[in-house]
Amino acid sequence: MTAKVLMLGWGFPPNVSGGLDTHVGEMFERLEDRDGVDIELVLPAEYAPDREGIVGVPTGEGDIITRIGRLGSTFAERAAEADIVHTHDWFGYGPGSRAKSNNEDVEWVTTFHSLSSDRNIDPPQREVETERRIAERCDHLLAVSELLADKVKREYGGDCHVIYNGFSECETTGRDLKEELGIDGKMLFFVGRHTDQKGISHLVYAMEKLARDDVTLVMGGSGHLTAQLKRFAELLGVEDRIEWAGYVPEEALGDYYASADLFVSPSLSEPFGITIVEALSTGTRVVATESGAAEVLPEDCVIEVEPDSRSIADGIEYGLSLEGEPEYEPYTWDRVVDETVEYYHSILDGDTDVSAGAENEVEASDADAAESDAN
Repeated sequence: MTAKVLMLGWGFPPNVSGGLDTHVGEMFERLEDRDGVDIELVLPAEYAPDREGIVGVPTGEGDIITRIGRLGSTFAERAAEADIVHTHDWFGYGPGSRAKSNNEDVEWVTTFHSLSSDRNIDPPQREVETERRIAERCDHLLAVSELLADKVKREYGGDCHVIYNGFSECETTGRDLKEELGIDGKMLFFVGRHTDQKGISHLVYAMEKLARDDVTLVMGGSGHLTAQLKRFAELLGVEDRIEWAGYVPEEALGDYYASADLFVSPSLSEPFGITIVEALSTGTRVVATESGAAEVLPEDCVIEVEPDSRSIADGIEYGLSLEGEPEYEPYTWDRVVDETVEYYHSILDGDTDVSAGAENEVEASDADAAESDAN
């Protein structure tokens, strides 16, 4: 039996804004070549490549909710012939609800990649309520780690089946960033948005607590906290031990990882952690707070620390004492697709339970509310 799957995304490589877009791109590339699955992907036209199987929908001007509403109309129309609609995170709620209203027999799957509380110290209430509605009304929930599945259960009561993210790999060109930056001792590397949730202030403070002074932190990325973090480094007296690299181009990222002695991820919340597996792919060991990626890695690949400057400093000290490259078995995207195809067919064969709170259909009043929310 061929499963007709309609998927909703937002970006697509190389128009990537995050791990969700990478996930959707990797899934589509492999699913379209698989027997037993007929995949169609709906994206905003401004991010969609011109190729068979991808439907680009102009979303125009307006806020994110308005633009998602424009996606929802086309998504619902194309769901009429689908067996499964597969959305991702909170932005898929409106389109998914409308698809169910248009075709009550379609099975609605949502993958959670993170929650609003993972991305924000004070999460927007609208996103929180939308996530709650997904957990209550979606037929089948997926999560990219046990860590995230537990959080969905704790915050919203939803039961998720776990299919991990695939491991992304970074190519290297042989550039020695340590030499280019004039670093004589050990090099630490961080890359990511400079936001509260990334826990960067703990990493900056950890630099002051290190028992050695031959360590330089190369800080990639930028954000609304960059200036504040630089001032914090000055107050701690460690400004001369931090190189602010700013935006790191995709083609240079692998060389930054490979040049580092350790990659450090101090995030307050990391449902999976794509940067962790990217660093490992170049042979660089990782010091990180709790993450989903660590669930499918040997313990010595990731030195787990608390989001606390003392713990991070101790983790760095220990990591720098280890020799050799970390050894592990990558969790491949082909494996992710194998598990996803198996899950699709288990749904159609009636072998999975609906998520807690789902009743197999969205009642008319709920569908009306969903359409109102999306437009």
